[in-house]
Amino acid sequence: MSQPAASSLKTLGVDLLQKQNARLHHTEEYHDNTCLIVRRGQMFQLKLTFDRELKDNDEVVVQLSVGEKPLESNETLLSMNLRSGQDARCWCANISNTSGKECLVAVTSPADAAVGKYFLSVTTGPHIYNPGNKVVYVLFNPWCEADTVFMPNDTERLEYVLSDTGYIYVGSIQNIVGRPWNFGQFEDDVLDSCMYLLDKSKLKQKVRKDPVIVSRAMSALVNANDDSGVLFGNWSGTYSGGTSPVAWTGSAPILQKYYKTKKPICFGQCWVFSGVLTAVMRCLGIPARSVTNFASAHDTQENLKVDIYLNERGEKLNDMTSDSVWNFHVWNDVWMKRPDLPQGFDGWQAVDATPQEISQGIYQCGPCPVKAIRSGEVYLLYDSKFVFAEVNADRVFWHVKNENGKQKLVKLREETKAIGKSISTKAVGKNTREDITAQYKFPEGSPEERKAVEKACSYLNSSNLAVCESTTPLPPLQAGIQLEVEGEKALWLGNPINLNIIVQNSSAGAWTINLVASCQLQSYTGKIEANLGSIKQTVQTEGKPVIQLPLNIAADAYMKTVTSVEDELLIKVNIIAEIQETNEKLTDELTLTFQYPPLKVEMPETAKINEDFTCSFIFKNTLSIPLEKCKLHVEGLGIFKMETIGQGDIMPGRIIKSQIICAPNKTGEKKIVAKLTSNQVKGISAEKTITITA
Repeated sequence: MSQPAASSLKTLGVDLLQKQNARLHHTEEYHDNTCLIVRRGQMFQLKLTFDRELKDNDEVVVQLSVGEKPLESNETLLSMNLRSGQDARCWCANISNTSGKECLVAVTSPADAAVGKYFLSVTTGPHIYNPGNKVVYVLFNPWCEADTVFMPNDTERLEYVLSDTGYIYVGSIQNIVGRPWNFGQFEDDVLDSCMYLLDKSKLKQKVRKDPVIVSRAMSALVNANDDSGVLFGNWSGTYSGGTSPVAWTGSAPILQKYYKTKKPICFGQCWVFSGVLTAVMRCLGIPARSVTNFASAHDTQENLKVDIYLNERGEKLNDMTSDSVWNFHVWNDVWMKRPDLPQGFDGWQAVDATPQEISQGIYQCGPCPVKAIRSGEVYLLYDSKFVFAEVNADRVFWHVKNENGKQKLVKLREETKAIGKSISTKAVGKNTREDITAQYKFPEGSPEERKAVEKACSYLNSSNLAVCESTTPLPPLQAGIQLEVEGEKALWLGNPINLNIIVQNSSAGAWTINLVASCQLQSYTGKIEANLGSIKQTVQTEGKPVIQLPLNIAADAYMKTVTSVEDELLIKVNIIAEIQETNEKLTDELTLTFQYPPLKVEMPETAKINEDFTCSFIFKNTLSIPLEKCKLHVEGLGIFKMETIGQGDIMPGRIIKSQIICAPNKTGEKKIVAKLTSNQVKGISAEKTITITA
């Protein structure tokens, strides 16, 4: 016989026990203290308070629901009867202790629970306790062996899940630069922004269990191209109406602003897309890292070849091909098992949020097993053909000649070892660069590497795409001629460019060489912004083992373009030599990057929580040119949000000093990141670490 309604049990309150649960679930860094943030596959506790002591025949059901119309049939409503025992395959809740009117409940989620934001309620007979503000966030769990994102090494989990600062590598093969970046996955509103993206993805609850599908959806949503996602990509060199991609210091301000406005943020380029995707993945509990590929191919034909066309002055032509070689390109690796693929492809998977090519109808890329890229298994999901080409395509140079009013294409050279160099990420537990090229490809020219390329070619050819052929090595030159360029690899902005083109003749023959060399200003994606100068000369090698030809460019030739384009530019030198007697052709190229004076950050090594300290930013303009419209962008996670401080024009020799009063609100090792931008200098980065104690 049922009890009269008068004595039926009522729930008066639920304590989410945030502190103790957060410690056990490695979620204490998240900024939100009002909600419960837990990882799946692991028990957490709740304390329920009733209007009387709990009796053996009282039925108590803890419910977690997602969305406005939760249903058990589609797993948006989870009901856990406290008397029903345990089952590792599904959600369950059990009474672990009672004391008077209080009851301690142990809730366990399965290791493949759907990640997301759940609302908690408690049903006791006819009574429903539904406070509306008791929210439980469920994340992926790299600490849980049964979770497909399980990462066994603790120092790696610390780096790839819990570290909220790091570096993104940029520059060129000759001059790799680690740019400090705040991922900020624990900051205000970042978790809610990720949950908003999950809802925006329209992924059904059942597939929100799967990190493969979730990471693919996030690669689409971090760009704004199809779905009003987080970031508008812009490579135009003009960023009025938004923030220049080079000005960002971290991911949190982007995600916070996006969550507030629900509108795409302006603007991003590849390292910004990667930094935001690293933050989103780590926030959701998927181990992630930002990865930079130097000399990265964008092969639009899927024939593993990137064609580069040079005119009769040796200048690269922008408009003859949609293929390109980016000086660097930044994407992400995420760590997970791949039960959807044949065995052997677990571990790191490449994903890319930069909108480059459409995949299954929208701009998304990956996850693609890094092991599949290494072995040339380009039939495996997702987008492995595109990623394989980024690190393995051959680069083909063509000379575009005008003969009798007609264009004639002459093949200059085909390079098999120029693409996919110095693949870089931040080292685990250290502020240094780790070269992970060997994870993506076998050593260049090795039998394994050629076999991987042949295997990839066979798959590409069988899918009826453009014909892909492996390159046969060129025979040695009859004329023993070598080319090289001498000059400073890093050039102080505002100084002239002084280079020497060296022609070496190691053979006894006398050769007549038609030589052209060009100097161009280009963006990191290979887009030509200006032709700076060229030389065209015919030289005789007889009796001259070494010939030097100067190529000098005045600073005025490049400064106007550097100032008007809001991207960081570099200088590319191309040389073409044609030997008349043998009709043989040689080419060489050189990349020069600009060098800038340092920005310094000064502050104490330690400080106490909630006690002010001063942080100073000091810069001396040692360049020969004034820096106009300077801005200082600063951010310190757990100390202050991103701020931009106008500095006006900084004349040569002038020193500026800016100070910020900081009030830290979190303990631990914290980092302040600063960046100085101007019309001329697009980004001088600096950082300093401080230990905050209680």
